[in-house]
This record gives sequence, C-alpha cells and structure tokens, in this order.
Amino acid sequence: MGNPFRYIKTSSEIIRLTVMMYVRFPLSLHQVEDLPYEPGIDVSYETVGTWWNRFGPIFAVEIRKRRLASVQGLPQWRWHLDEIFVRINGEIHDLWRAVDHEGEVLEAFVTESRDRKTALNP
Repeated sequence: MGNPFRYIKTSSEIIRLTVMMYVRFPLSLHQVEDLPYEPGIDVSYETVGTWWNRFGPIFAVEIRKRRLASVQGLPQWRWHLDEIFVRINGEIHDLWRAVDHEGEVLEAFVTESRDRKTALNP
C-alpha cells in the first residue's frame, strides 16, 4: 500500500496526533478540534471526523501489529478479574472488570450481588 497521506496537504504528524487524541481520550470531535488550536493549528470537527474515518483503521492495524510483536516476546498473554464496589443511584453494586497484562480494561460487568461465577460467564 502506498502513502495514505499523499493527497492531504496537512502534515501526517498532525493527523496522527489528532486522530490518536480522539481515540485515546473520551473527547468529542468539537473538543478535539479545540486541542490543536493553542499551538496555532486550526482544524474543524468535520475534518477530524473525516480523518478518523479515513486513517483510523490504518492506525488500528499499526497498533495491533506493534502489540502482537511486543506480546510475542512475553511468555504468555495474561488477564485478571478485578472487583470494585460502586454506588449507582444510592445502591452499592459490584463492578467486575477483566484487565489484561497492560492494564487495559477488556470488559466490565455490573452485578447487584456478589457473584463471581456470573461475572466470569455473563
């Protein structure tokens, strides 16, 4: 595959930074539009959405390749189950989270009562 940025006048570093900010942090397109404005980069939220649709899958493939390469060096991919108590509408519930060896949450599950068996097999 050739250069995906070949017909784009904006720098590839700016596009990558903007798309990664949108993916990594829980921000809306309007909030991501405001972040690069401080250093003098004016980007509209429509452009950020277009970049996400066009370059997001390409960046995702690159990230997956890097993760697989780093995981292959490890003896085994691991995950563990965390239990946290949270208050929802004044009632205490159990929040079960499956977390991988990098600290990323794979899945979250809320139960009204403490039931490990249900959390492992939702």
